[in-house]
Amino acid sequence: MTQQQHINYSRIAEAITYIKNNFREQPNLDEVAKMVHLSPFHFQRLFTDWAGTTPKKFLQYTSIEYAKKLLKENQATLFDAAFETGLSGTGRLHDLFINIEGMTPAGYKNGGKSLDINYSFAESPFGNILVASTSRGICHMAFADNETAALARLKSQFPNAVFQQIVDWAQQNALNIFSSDWSRLSQIKLHLKGTPFQLKVWETLLKIPMGRLTTYGTIAGKIEKPNASRAIGTAIGSNPVAFLIPCHRVIRSTGELGGYMWGETRKTAIIGWEGAKTLHE
Repeated sequence: MTQQQHINYSRIAEAITYIKNNFREQPNLDEVAKMVHLSPFHFQRLFTDWAGTTPKKFLQYTSIEYAKKLLKENQATLFDAAFETGLSGTGRLHDLFINIEGMTPAGYKNGGKSLDINYSFAESPFGNILVASTSRGICHMAFADNETAALARLKSQFPNAVFQQIVDWAQQNALNIFSSDWSRLSQIKLHLKGTPFQLKVWETLLKIPMGRLTTYGTIAGKIEKPNASRAIGTAIGSNPVAFLIPCHRVIRSTGELGGYMWGETRKTAIIGWEGAKTLHE
């Protein structure tokens, strides 16, 4: 790391600490930039390059994590959660949850109550798989070596949703990906919950052609966040939909496979299987 890079890192670390310690005051861009002795424009660009998101978005993520804790663990009212988080009212809290969580704060507080989720287990070329759907599309897909544990993980994400073990059209259509052309993926609707940064990373993964591999650094370049490889790795590791969003096609720049939520052996098998299918087409 050069001296300038070290200085930049120290400034961003100081800014992150300041935002985390003072998010209840909802500091604006000018205030945080002044704390690290940079112009707002220069600070915005530097922070985005290093943290993978803008200072405003980072403040929003910090605020919503605190609000979620208040709503879930402390059973706070929406008004109290907004007030304690430093937001001007429940309207801003509502907008924040819709933009980042994809649901209302009340919906988050009741754990997905009134959300109907169908799920089923199926065989894939790489083992048993759990797929779940809502009326809007596939919300979860994971390899399930242990069905009980896999179902428990799904339910923990939506603790108050109504679950039914039913095979529906959305699930069947999604599972066709193992036997159909990859180009049919565009026909599969997904119902995903993630931050704008996560969604941008997952969208970029969808553009990796079958049988091809890319690196974390390349993904960083495609979303114009060249210094955010670590944040991108975290977003890839949070992928809620196995195989459909092909996080298995991302490897390290050294050529090593890197980690995989469902096991490195399975990642190796998937890469080999896709490569073989591409060769025979």
